[in-house]
Amino acid sequence: MAHGFENGAAYERINVVGPSGSGKTTFARELASLLGLPCYEMDALFWEPGWRECENDEFVRRVEEVTSRSRWVLDGNYSTRTLAIKSKRVQLVVWLDPSVVTTVCRVTARTVRRSLTREELWPGTGNRESLTQALFSRKSIIWLAMTTHARTRRRYNALMAAPEYSHIRFVRLASRADAARFLGSIARERG
Repeated sequence: MAHGFENGAAYERINVVGPSGSGKTTFARELASLLGLPCYEMDALFWEPGWRECENDEFVRRVEEVTSRSRWVLDGNYSTRTLAIKSKRVQLVVWLDPSVVTTVCRVTARTVRRSLTREELWPGTGNRESLTQALFSRKSIIWLAMTTHARTRRRYNALMAAPEYSHIRFVRLASRADAARFLGSIARERG
C-alpha cells in the first residue's frame, strides 16, 4: 500500500498528531527527512523562555505562517487553537495512537532522561524538564499523558469521521511497528 503518495503526487503538507509520548517528534523528523520536507514542532512555536505560553494571537500567527508555506511536516496537536488553520492546507494527518501504557512509559523515560541530561527542549528558550515538576506538579507531563490519552483518541476518531475534513487523508498508526512499516513503505517508494 502506498502511504506517502497517492495518484503519483507526494503529500507535501502533513500533520503528525497523537498523545504525549506517542513519538510525534521523532516520527515527524524521520518522515520529513524521507520526503525532503521542512519539519516544524508546534511546541517550539508555542513555548516561550521560562515555560511561558505564547500569547494566543501570536501562536496562531506562527502556525499560520508555517502552514501558509507550500511544503511542511508539522508535529503536534493544539487542535483547540489551530485546527481551523491547519485543516485548510493539510493534505495528510498521521495519527500516532499507541496504548496509554506505552505513552506513559515513554513520557516517563523521556522526562527522566531529559531531567538528568538537562537537555534544552527548544534552542534559545532555556526550557528544560524537571523531575520535580514531572512528579509533583499539577502541570506534570506524566499526569497529562495519563489523563488526556482517551480524550485525544476520541478527538481524532471524530475528526476522521467528520464530513468537513473529508478532504484530508488520515492514517492511524497504533504501534511502533505500524510506524516503522509506514516509514519503510515511503523509503521504498522514494528509493
